[in-house]
Amino acid sequence: MRQLRVILLAWLGTGAGAVAGSIVGNAFGRRGLFIGATVGGTLALLLAIHVATSRGWLRADRNRGATIGGLVGFALASPLAVMNLHTPVTPILVTSLVGICALLGAGRGATA
Repeated sequence: MRQLRVILLAWLGTGAGAVAGSIVGNAFGRRGLFIGATVGGTLALLLAIHVATSRGWLRADRNRGATIGGLVGFALASPLAVMNLHTPVTPILVTSLVGICALLGAGRGATA
């Protein structure tokens, strides 16, 4: 159950951070929108990993792996989301890669 919590927290947190960052960045044009989404999503991922650790859902010694895995997932999800902005479902679903990769990066037994 903790694994699902970590995946959902990283997934939804990063997605919300990317949306918030894109809203702020939109004031600086199209390039600012994408930079804002990237910065917002990255900061939200870091916060999500911190929250998961502080609640005991993720072992503290696995923070670095979870962070690296989540960043790799975000790097994979970002272009897929941008290529499919015309559909609302696809960007939301590909962001789940962040949570899955964060858990994979943390390694086996990270939530035990």
